[in-house]
Amino acid sequence: MRKKLILLVVVMAFINNGCSIEDDDANFHFTALEIVDAELPESFDYNQTYEILVNYIKPDSCTNYEGFDVVKDSLTVRNVVAIGSVRTDTDNCTVESIEQTASFNFKVIYTDPYTFKFYTGNNSEGEAQYLEVVVPVNKP
Repeated sequence: MRKKLILLVVVMAFINNGCSIEDDDANFHFTALEIVDAELPESFDYNQTYEILVNYIKPDSCTNYEGFDVVKDSLTVRNVVAIGSVRTDTDNCTVESIEQTASFNFKVIYTDPYTFKFYTGNNSEGEAQYLEVVVPVNKP
């Protein structure tokens, strides 16, 4: 029993000390990438999984695509943001707005139509803008 307790204390010490990241040491930050368009089917079938293709803009050579943040806003409304990481430890970034494509899998678990709100950037007042796509669900 005592060996297990000592092992637990050692493991917890590594977890607490080994995973800390100092804010001053970070050489990147996350940013939302502008989505240009998305490819969705005309309708979904209940309980099926679909690959959603998304075209987004990579604004410069210091920004890398990291994935999607898909947030459930209500029962069948999903806010979708493409996430990028921007290197902050270099000044050699070339501005080269390149359109790229990535995808995520989406499982249909409700029979109501789904509304996807894809982040397309901010307007001149700094308000977020979205491309909205509604996809009906075929009744089982």
